[in-house]
Amino acid sequence: MDSRSKLFLVSTPIGNYNDITLRAINTLKEVDFIICEEFKEARRLLSHLKIEKELTSLNEHNEEEVSREIFTKIKEGKSAAMISDCGTPLFSDPGLLLVRMCIDAKIEVIPIPGASSIMAALVGSGFNLDKFYYAGWLSPKSDLRIRELLRLKSIKELIVLMETPYRLKAILSDIVKSFKPRIDIVIGFDLTLPTEKFYRGTASELLNIAEEKKLKGEFVLVIDNSKGSRQ
Repeated sequence: MDSRSKLFLVSTPIGNYNDITLRAINTLKEVDFIICEEFKEARRLLSHLKIEKELTSLNEHNEEEVSREIFTKIKEGKSAAMISDCGTPLFSDPGLLLVRMCIDAKIEVIPIPGASSIMAALVGSGFNLDKFYYAGWLSPKSDLRIRELLRLKSIKELIVLMETPYRLKAILSDIVKSFKPRIDIVIGFDLTLPTEKFYRGTASELLNIAEEKKLKGEFVLVIDNSKGSRQ
């Protein structure tokens, strides 16, 4: 295998471009080409960093075909950096197929860590961080989501949830129904942005806040279920 064959998984900022690491910048400058989700988002970041590089789009619609093409280029001695639209590649994003192909072929896969909305929400929550359970994205359908929340209720740890901006009120309403209204929650809202804010309170209190303020933005939700729901 050519020693130049490498795949870097480069984490990019989740909102604030100043969160890009020096290692990430240097890696993006040095690789032969960059794999991105959407050209528009990648070009905006690279323009900010004053980096010009060949781009290849790999997304959920073309993953199988493009992964094979990229793998061939890397195997022939090229180095590549994979980025997502924001945050850490592969985390709720495509790219796993290419990573597995490289691992199977003994090609070095190198993660370049960076900003994380999950870690930012956890450390800013004020909750005990000895253990937490990442539940990720729940079903967009309310009946299935409530069923998933009832299952999570049995996990007596911090529970971390991700959701789309427009479903904040819906998921809070379902938490009130499944975990009881007085379960303690922290919402990390618009993390790393100038509008960043932490909302703290019970499920019912935060539901009222979300409705009053008409909150809509990126968020991470942390439920303190370490001692179970309070009635």
